[in-house]
Amino acid sequence: MQVSVREAKANLSKLLKRVALGEEVVIAKAGKPIAKLIAMPDARSRFRLGSAKGEFVVPDDFNDPLPKDIEDLFYK
Repeated sequence: MQVSVREAKANLSKLLKRVALGEEVVIAKAGKPIAKLIAMPDARSRFRLGSAKGEFVVPDDFNDPLPKDIEDLFYK
């Protein structure tokens, strides 16, 4: 969608709602595009499940019971 600078000033909140839903808004001055409003990437999308694959290894004894002296520290 393309709007004039005047329309953008008058309807910024409405335009931002549309942008948040994925629409791109081009702002034009005298009919010439000068800027584009686009949604910022969601911060959560920077982390993908499995993106650290191969960067660490879970030890084979990970689920083994703790040694008695360490376990006792939790039950004082």
